[in-house]
Amino acid sequence: MSITIRLEPDLQEAVDRAAQAHGLTRSELVRECLQRYLEEQQKKPTPWELGKERFGKYASGRRDLSVDRKKILSEKLRARQNPR
Repeated sequence: MSITIRLEPDLQEAVDRAAQAHGLTRSELVRECLQRYLEEQQKKPTPWELGKERFGKYASGRRDLSVDRKKILSEKLRARQNPR
């Protein structure tokens, strides 16, 4: 399969210089760069993986927080405005 891409003249010159410096054709250089980029993207942790140690760490014990969040927040704000 072939793909055509348009590059700014400066970028095309840089690609040509890099390809020549590494003894590759333009296509080989671009293919190698894409492959490396895609491999790096697969190695990146997902947001879940980044935060999994923190999720639920300070659990309140309430199972209704996501469902009743507005009601709970309203009650908390009312309690602050009208301390007893």
